[in-house]
Amino acid sequence: MALGSIASKLAREIGSVVKKAVSSNRGWYSPHMAAASCAIAQRLPLVDLIVEIRDARLLNFIQAQARELNKADHRFSDAITVMLVGIPNVGKSALANSLHQIGRISAAEKGKLKHALVSPQPGETKDISSLKIGSHPNIYLLDTPGILPPTIHDAERCSKLALTGAIRDSLIGLKDLAQYFLAILNLSDQYEKWAKLSTNWGKVSILEHKEEHSSSSKLEMRQKRQYLTDHTQDFMVHDVRRALFDAISSFDGNLECEDDMVKLIEAQFVALREAFHVQEEIDQNVQDKVAVKLLNLCRTGRLGHYTLDPVPATH
Repeated sequence: MALGSIASKLAREIGSVVKKAVSSNRGWYSPHMAAASCAIAQRLPLVDLIVEIRDARLLNFIQAQARELNKADHRFSDAITVMLVGIPNVGKSALANSLHQIGRISAAEKGKLKHALVSPQPGETKDISSLKIGSHPNIYLLDTPGILPPTIHDAERCSKLALTGAIRDSLIGLKDLAQYFLAILNLSDQYEKWAKLSTNWGKVSILEHKEEHSSSSKLEMRQKRQYLTDHTQDFMVHDVRRALFDAISSFDGNLECEDDMVKLIEAQFVALREAFHVQEEIDQNVQDKVAVKLLNLCRTGRLGHYTLDPVPATH
């Protein structure tokens, strides 16, 4: 997907902030990541298979490299060891847990299931853990911490990693990342899929959701009040999609014009505040609250799927 001028500008600005943080020793390459890199390298000779987990949004981040393994005469022993590797927050631990659960069920083995730590924050996995995923032969899976190069010179690449959650949000700023995502969304055709959610086509609003259950018990009503602050609920995701669709489809400016794009993004933040039911409070940043919820929906695919790197045209 080719980025417009404003999206590219935001990407460069975000990337510059990340690179500046790295130069001031506040970057992503922590002592834990350095130690994990060494630990992974030491384990490689003992591993039978390496599986690299990639983020489909970042096609060009890691160039495919042909690895020639000198194991022509290798014969699997009674145990096979598989190592999962990849950048932070790409889903290695979630995949490891799923394979472990499936493997234990299929083997009908008893005992307590182990769980690799899963978190939306990058860098939570700090140690290599082993999970059994199969029997006859025994197959063990090594879940490893996410690894990034100590330095990344391409500013736009830094911003893309930040948007996907591979780099801590605290290095960049929530609002800047959310604006970057909105610029990408506005230049795509993803919002067109949400036309049926527009106010002109009818909707299942939060008000209707509350009226439908007006006779519920007090406990249910308390739960539904909690739902109003839970942006992952389907009806709230629908409201967010509808708010974004209405803002883009009613906008009569030029999205390739930086000033016009900025105006649209500002209008979207106002609409999203209402859709997310974010209340303005003293000493709290409303836009950061909106940005947190928006980035979560973006990263979990609730607002569409995007390829941030350019895809070569096929003929």
